[in-house]
Amino acid sequence: MCPRCREPLIVMEFQGVEVDHCLDCRGTWFDAGEVEFLAETAGVEPGKIESAIHASGQQTGELKCPRCRRRMQVLKVGQQPAVEVDRCPAGEGLWLDAGELAAVVKTFGGTQDAALAEFFGDLFKHELSDATEDA
Repeated sequence: MCPRCREPLIVMEFQGVEVDHCLDCRGTWFDAGEVEFLAETAGVEPGKIESAIHASGQQTGELKCPRCRRRMQVLKVGQQPAVEVDRCPAGEGLWLDAGELAAVVKTFGGTQDAALAEFFGDLFKHELSDATEDA
């Protein structure tokens, strides 16, 4: 179930990775390691996104993990403005609300930004159109 709106999540497969997506609120659940794997496949330096997420400040949020049902941690990624993503405290994965994936992509400037935006664009066209236009 979607942690944001409680609607059922659908499973979408992309490059051999299954992600859970909410058609109602357009949020997406990535199991542990999936965001990093997809980013590396798109050419982003290994560990870049994961290190940014782990280095950010955190607080307990209101959303519950769709896997373990514990309250997720709210993490700030990037700067000016920071993007807040939700992470399972047990390490099950990450929840990104609609538009947060595009915002995370925009925090990683340079040529990798465009490559990552294009890569995720195949799966999330409605969320990344602004990021690719600004790249």
